[in-house]
Amino acid sequence: MRHRNTKVKGCARIQYERIGNDVTMQCGSLDNDASVTWKVNGTDVKARRREEGPRLILMEVNMSSNGLYSCFQNPDGQRRDQINLRVGLPPKEPQVTCRSNTYPKGFYCSWHLQHPTYIPTDFEIDVQHNQRPLEVTRDEVHKNRCHVKFPELFSSFPYRVNVTAVNSLGRASNAISFEESSIVKPDPPEKVVAKPVANNARRLEVTWNSPSTWPDVETFPLKYFLRYRPLIRDQWQHVELSDSTSHTITDAYAGKEYIIQLAAKDMEIGTWSDWSVAVHATPWMEEPKPITSTTESDIIPETTPGPPSAAPRVGEPTAACSTLLWSTHLLLACVLLSIMWCVTSLQCYFHANHSLFLCVKRS
Repeated sequence: MRHRNTKVKGCARIQYERIGNDVTMQCGSLDNDASVTWKVNGTDVKARRREEGPRLILMEVNMSSNGLYSCFQNPDGQRRDQINLRVGLPPKEPQVTCRSNTYPKGFYCSWHLQHPTYIPTDFEIDVQHNQRPLEVTRDEVHKNRCHVKFPELFSSFPYRVNVTAVNSLGRASNAISFEESSIVKPDPPEKVVAKPVANNARRLEVTWNSPSTWPDVETFPLKYFLRYRPLIRDQWQHVELSDSTSHTITDAYAGKEYIIQLAAKDMEIGTWSDWSVAVHATPWMEEPKPITSTTESDIIPETTPGPPSAAPRVGEPTAACSTLLWSTHLLLACVLLSIMWCVTSLQCYFHANHSLFLCVKRS
C-alpha cells in the first residue's frame, strides 16, 4: 500500500510509513535538479539515508525515524516544506467479544488489537440480525465498545458482528456469530456484607444486592453462587442459591477469619458473572471475662501504727525468769553465810566409822 500524506492547513503534512521500509520524502514541488538541505527536529539528519535532488530517502526506518523533517533550498536557505514522519504497522485482526449484562434490553461488543500499530487506528462496526443491519451506538467512555438493542426477544436467528481495524497502512477484519442466550452474563452482585451472628461461634450472615445493571430482576430473576473459605485454607466451600439475597453460613471455624465472594446468573440462560469483590468476616467470639487477682476475703485490712509490741525478744528474760534468777542468788548467798558461821562457831569432826561430818558448838 502507498503511504498516505495528510496536509493540515498551517501545519506540516503527516506522512505515514511502515516500519522496516525505505521511505522517500519529497521537498514540495521542486524540480528534480534542485539542491536542498534536510533537517530533522532542527538538527542534521544522522540516519542512514540517500539524497537525490529534492528527495530524502531513509533506509529501513524504525521508531527512532519519527520526527519533523524540514527542507531548505540552496543557496538562499529558504524553507520549502515540512513533513511529520510517523512510522508504524498495519493492523491485524481485532479480537471481538459480545455480552449482555442488561438482558433483555440489549448487549454490547468490545474489541482490541493484540499488537500495537503505533499510529492512529480506527474501527468500523457492522451488526446484523436475520440479515438486517442493526443500529450501533459507540460508547462515550470506552472507545473500543459499542451498544446494540435487541430487536426481539427469544429469537432463534443468530447475530453477526464484524469489526474492521483501519489505519493509513492497511485494514483487517474479524467477524463473530452468536445466539442471544449465549451472551447473557450479569455483572457481579453488589454491596456484599458479611457479619458474625451474636452468641454463635460458627455462623456468618451474608447479604448482598443484585447487580444494578440488571434491569428487571422480578421478570428475569437471578440465582447466586456463594463461595467462602477461611484464610488458613486454600479450598473453597460452595453454596448455590436461587432467588435470594442472603445466606447464613453455619459451618464456619470458630475464631477464624473468612473470605467470601458471590457470582450471579440468569435462572435459565447465559453464564455466571465474574466474582464479586471479596469481603472478610470472623465469627462471633465470646468476650473474655476479666481476671481478678484477689477477692474481698483476701484483702488485708489496713491498720494504723500502734505502740511498740510488748512481745519478748528471743533470748530476753521475762519477769518470771528474773525473779527465779534473783531467788537462786539469794539462796546461794544464804548457804555461804551459813557455812561461814559454822566454821567460826562450830568445831567439826569427821566420824570415819559412820562416814559422818559432825559439828559441835564451841564452848
